[in-house]
Amino acid sequence: MTVTVLHLEERGPVPNNQRLPVLIYEAAFSPGTSDLASTMEQRFAENGWPPQWRNGIYDFHHYHSQGHEVLGIASGSAELVLGGPGGRERTVQAGDVLLLPAGTGHCRTHASSDFLVVGAYPPGQEADIVRDAPTAAIREAIARLTFPPTDPVRGEDGPISQLWSDHL
Repeated sequence: MTVTVLHLEERGPVPNNQRLPVLIYEAAFSPGTSDLASTMEQRFAENGWPPQWRNGIYDFHHYHSQGHEVLGIASGSAELVLGGPGGRERTVQAGDVLLLPAGTGHCRTHASSDFLVVGAYPPGQEADIVRDAPTAAIREAIARLTFPPTDPVRGEDGPISQLWSDHL
């Protein structure tokens, strides 16, 4: 598994997260796993990130101010833009996982017909859908969010412990 780290600057109406980078776990799960969605949900839950939905990714730029989000690509593939309009384009496929700190803009531009995503958040957090520029209150809410000490994919000793802990 390769973990790509993306540091995103504020872009247009999207604040991104100035403290925490996006983590992209390429091939975190074998795409040939039977019922990959359930396997991802179980792993996320075991590591303190209870799954909350199965669906796709919206085709408009948005971010969340009330939760850090883990997205497990359970089937298919898609083209995403991370960071807001004009942001970084990224192809994802079954088995990949994205960890988006609160404030991170994301949007789907293309997807295969079988594209399926599992979404999870730390306990007590949720995915509000924000499309407008952040107010001072939204920036404050993003800055105050906590996260579990465990990585959603690898648990206690996963990439989050090294790549996010230095920024808190």
